[in-house]
Amino acid sequence: MSALTIAETLAGEAAAMASGWTEERLLNHAGERLGRAIGRFFPQPGTAVGYLGKGHNAGDTLVALRILRDEFHWSIAARCAYPLSDCAPLTWKKWQETGIERSLPHPPEWQDFKKPLLLLDGLLGSGSRGELREPLLQLAREMSALRLQAGARVAAVDIPSGMDPDSGRIFADTVIADITFMIGNPKLGLLSGKAAAATGALAVVPVEPLTVARAGPFDIIAPQTLDFAKAPRPFDFHKGMAGRVAIVAGSHTYTGAAVLAASGALRGGAGLVTLFVPPAVRPMIASSCPPEVIVREIENPRDVLDFRYDSLVIGCGMGEIDSKAEADWLDLISNSAAPTVVDADALNLLARSGSLGALSARHVLTPHPGEFSRLAPDLVDLPREEAARLFTDKRCAAVLLLKGCRTLVTCRTAALWCNSTGTPAMATGGQGDLLAGVIGARLANGDAPMQAAALSAWLCGRAAELATQTANISEESLLPSDVLTHFGGAFEDWKSASR
Repeated sequence: MSALTIAETLAGEAAAMASGWTEERLLNHAGERLGRAIGRFFPQPGTAVGYLGKGHNAGDTLVALRILRDEFHWSIAARCAYPLSDCAPLTWKKWQETGIERSLPHPPEWQDFKKPLLLLDGLLGSGSRGELREPLLQLAREMSALRLQAGARVAAVDIPSGMDPDSGRIFADTVIADITFMIGNPKLGLLSGKAAAATGALAVVPVEPLTVARAGPFDIIAPQTLDFAKAPRPFDFHKGMAGRVAIVAGSHTYTGAAVLAASGALRGGAGLVTLFVPPAVRPMIASSCPPEVIVREIENPRDVLDFRYDSLVIGCGMGEIDSKAEADWLDLISNSAAPTVVDADALNLLARSGSLGALSARHVLTPHPGEFSRLAPDLVDLPREEAARLFTDKRCAAVLLLKGCRTLVTCRTAALWCNSTGTPAMATGGQGDLLAGVIGARLANGDAPMQAAALSAWLCGRAAELATQTANISEESLLPSDVLTHFGGAFEDWKSASR
């Protein structure tokens, strides 16, 4: 499924109606799917307030409000920008069907509403252009104030009102969403890194008559768009079939990185995890590891080549590598026959030694922006999407997973994928180590390197989302170890395409 421009989206809607779908049937179908997607993402029912314009985007929102009330037990209300008599006829009909008595005449008295407070941005649809004007501007500012001052969460319907959906440009007073539910296909501009501050996380609401199934150069990592890693394991599955992961990690300073990488490999589905660490820190790391992890001492990194493994993870928390040992570390990275995740300090070694040319399609590089700036200093001023494509097309044959609030995954001749999951709660040390271990597990399971990287990014983001929805965990308090306990739910959401 490819990300579409608005012209392509409108052409898809016209084609659906030409094939026999009426506007009302399409709106009902989209609104019902939207309501269920929102209800699954926000599992604790509270009060949902729809902020409505006068077009069909408001109609979608009204249908979604009805679903939230009738199927998910939310209290609902609406705040209208225009008199109801000015609304599109179909939107007015949906208002009547929803049964809301009247539009809220003033901002919600949020202290008196059942929490959580969820605001649905249905002011403008994807066909809008330019900056917001009154009376929409007042309501957009009101939503922002409630988000900042009352802890409200905002879910945008198709696009955040005030954003250009083709370019991703954020105009003044654009609605800031915590998650955007894109109806049908992903919207091209919303996938760009510059749009992320307004879109928040992304979700695709599948509406079959509106969905264009063709592949394209830029797409989203979501279970609605990608079809791998969903089959249940065969009943006679055993640990050998799940694969053996070798992890070379850890140092005096960063013992926790090794533990988190190994734990990520376990939760990611590996059959057997062996952690190779410096002799001096083995007792400390072994005492902190889950009992399922095998911890071995290693003096020379080349010795790992003598062991049996199906994937290799190297670099987490290794610290600065002694210049005398650089050749041995590079030898391990380049000569390991198994697919290999290169992370953290191993990435810095590649940058320092200029060894990118020794990598192949079996390698997965996982830099954060700082590490990427060392790997490709001349690309850092380019848009992230352009930099990622140039890096894989011209510099390196490996799969690139470029971390960030909109993590990108690509490789030579492949499409560029951006991740849809995640939360600002993940802004803490150790999340990258966890991710490296999960990628190692997926590689050991037999996933292709690009698929392993994409799925792992999605799983880590989704597990973090699930963790923040539990009691006593907030955006500020989330730890990587909290994320670990929610991988089961993340896997189930991937397999069932319920996020």
